Amino acid sequence: MIPETLAPAVAPLPSDLPRPGDLVVARNRKWDGGAHWVVPGVHLGEDRHGWWIYQGRGEFISRPGMALHTLTDAVLLVPRQGAYAATFYDDENPGEFRVYVDLAWDLSWHRIRDPSANASGAVEFHMVDMDLDVIQSSSRGVFVDDEDEFEEHRVSMHYPQALVDAVRQECARILAAVRDATGPFDGTADQWMARGRKEIR
Repeated sequence: MIPETLAPAVAPLPSDLPRPGDLVVARNRKWDGGAHWVVPGVHLGEDRHGWWIYQGRGEFISRPGMALHTLTDAVLLVPRQGAYAATFYDDENPGEFRVYVDLAWDLSWHRIRDPSANASGAVEFHMVDMDLDVIQSSSRGVFVDDEDEFEEHRVSMHYPQALVDAVRQECARILAAVRDATGPFDGTADQWMARGRKEIR
């Protein structure tokens, strides 16, 4: 059993959850508090899997030591349950990734300004990036990436053993789901991608 202090997500306040049309800034960090990727998007809606955020091409994204404009559209799923965040691409992506799942911890929502009658709201999605990634590639199939980084940070950042065990277990679960195209990996993201392109692009 995972100690309560190591729960993967905190139950959000209803007022913090994104609403359709809200700006959503995904703000990631590492276990030691170091900054990681910051990626903006627009909340499209939610379903049984979780909350879907459209991240359009041409957006400026950054992390320490790297900044770029995105070359393709994507949709981000923040799950209702689970210790991950999943980004979905399609064949318009010039790269090989089609699904990129970041194993994550401490998932949480934080509204940064209330919506008014004339403006959308803005929400930050926070998570701790736990290094391991489950990737579906157009050329390499489905695989786990950055296991060496996870092992390095497990030592240098002093991951609790309960956390290590929980992340590995979640990684195995997600790997199977992506391979078997089950849960949110069953093609559901295609509908949200199409909706984002219609409503946002």
